[in-house]
Amino acid sequence: MNGLRHRMAAVAAALSVAMMSAASEPETEILRPVTAAYTVEAGSSHIADTYLSPIRYAGWSAGFGYGRMQAMKFSPERWVMALDARLTAERALNRVGNATMWYWGVEARWAMMRRVRPLAGLTVGLGVGPGLKAGCLYSQRNGNNPASAKVALTVDLSAYAAWNIRVGRLPVTLCYRPVVPLTGVFFAPDYGELYYEIYLGNHSGLARMAWWGNYFVLDHSLTADLHFGNTSLRIGYSGQVLSTKASDITSRMIRHCAVIGVSGEWLSVSPRKKISPKARMIHAL
Repeated sequence: MNGLRHRMAAVAAALSVAMMSAASEPETEILRPVTAAYTVEAGSSHIADTYLSPIRYAGWSAGFGYGRMQAMKFSPERWVMALDARLTAERALNRVGNATMWYWGVEARWAMMRRVRPLAGLTVGLGVGPGLKAGCLYSQRNGNNPASAKVALTVDLSAYAAWNIRVGRLPVTLCYRPVVPLTGVFFAPDYGELYYEIYLGNHSGLARMAWWGNYFVLDHSLTADLHFGNTSLRIGYSGQVLSTKASDITSRMIRHCAVIGVSGEWLSVSPRKKISPKARMIHAL
């Protein structure tokens, strides 16, 4: 009996020492820098919208974009979030050049993606999140129906693949980002329905359930971040294909743009708090 008591006392003492030592060791601080980019886009635009005209239009497209990525606070090694926003303006002419169509729009989306690292330097992520697209087509030639609204609230499938390489001595991050809406709702008036009629109260059937058969969008980009220092140069390509069909109204909008901008990693640090030398830095890319 005395031997059992001695063994129990020894086990209790060992557990107490282990708990005290674990409590005395400071937790490793996790730092999650934000990878942000400000970009300018310019390229070509191709528009066809049968609500306004059966004729195809072609011209230029320009825009300003902002994007940020950051490891999530919970499980930062496995999960990353992405926020993207874009302002776009487009001007297109018909084939003979005597009619103009304008487009102004804003887009925003957020996604949380699960990421893995299949190879050294390569990170791949996949997830879902909400997306908003709001814009308007305007035709100077039309009298009764001069505008066509483009509004959609969707659930998007987002992915990315980032590859960190070196070109000579220059570190470079290549990143491909595709986004495709899975479902949602979008605005679609009836064929020949005037916006004045909608203003008077004809609101039935304006919101349509979106699926790939009547609402398809592919928004994708391929960029390269050239890390010259704390601030990087971003160059690349951005493209979007939008195709909708509802109430015998078909709309096609295709955009191809070159991208240039600045990117970098930013970390918010309190001046009253020092960073621990044992802190771990977890990057989004």
